[in-house]
Amino acid sequence: MKLFVISILCAFFLVSSQNPTSHWTLQPNVLVLEVDGNPGQQPISCLEMPENVVTSDNQDVIWKKNGAEEAQRGNWYLVRLVESLGGGNYTCHSPDGALLNYTEVLIQHNETKRRRILVKNQQEDYLKCSTQNYNGEFRCSWTWHSNRVGKAALIKAQRMSEGQNSHCSVEPSRHQWMCSSAQSNFSCSVDDSGSGISCLDWQHCPYAEERRQVQVTVFVRTDQFLLESYSKRFYLSEIVKPDKVRISKVNKTLVEWSYPSSWNTPYSYFPLTFQVSQFSRQCRKCENPCTELKHSKLKVKQKIKVVCVRAKDALCDSEWSEWTHVRLVPLSGDI
Repeated sequence: MKLFVISILCAFFLVSSQNPTSHWTLQPNVLVLEVDGNPGQQPISCLEMPENVVTSDNQDVIWKKNGAEEAQRGNWYLVRLVESLGGGNYTCHSPDGALLNYTEVLIQHNETKRRRILVKNQQEDYLKCSTQNYNGEFRCSWTWHSNRVGKAALIKAQRMSEGQNSHCSVEPSRHQWMCSSAQSNFSCSVDDSGSGISCLDWQHCPYAEERRQVQVTVFVRTDQFLLESYSKRFYLSEIVKPDKVRISKVNKTLVEWSYPSSWNTPYSYFPLTFQVSQFSRQCRKCENPCTELKHSKLKVKQKIKVVCVRAKDALCDSEWSEWTHVRLVPLSGDI
């Protein structure tokens, strides 16, 4: 018996020298192993036991990986790691087949510069975030690699603050996430497409100075149990993009427009700058802006057939809204 216990201890010392670079818990029963490509092993347990107790009991525990029975038996199971392989759903069962416990193992490469699941957008970033106003709502989206389509494993949103970390939980549907800390309280929902999230900072006040950046971290995983995380920090003023301007024709020589219905009020506190384009011929899209205005009316030049208007925040270097156009005279074909 003493010889058996010593053998077990030696095996554990050997495993510890071959462990992944680090390991941590993403969610209950979800273990993340950070690897560097070298072969290794990681022990996982079926039934919790004191760390200082090593025993040969429970040798009748049966293990399965992704539903297929494994040869290993007992309370402890050694996950074998080779490069990015080794992830999976590990379940342990009693001799009669009853489920005792389970652990989902995800593999994360510690090569931070090498990304395999998402691809960069035109702005050379993995996450594209935007908001229509300063109410505390925003949306972030991403693009899956053509060969690595997966799903969101964890959504984390918080206001940046030294020494503070938010606690995040997910609803049973795994589409709604709640993250709370002393500085913020966020809720995020995953889009039906699985390629974006919509979030709300419940403690944000649009009339107060925004002193702390928002940090969004998206953990994504593939069906091959590969995990990667992507983060983005921003102030709402850096990602705000107003909705389309509402524009109408008063008569043949006068058009007027109003602020988007989703924009914050009062407008004197949240002013917009407008950009106008006028066209004397048929066009396919609005471009070549010629005028910037603070007011919301425009005396149209003669022979002008189409007027286009867009807007942006007048107090910061925000993104322009999409163009809105109005026809002053009937045109043949689409504009």
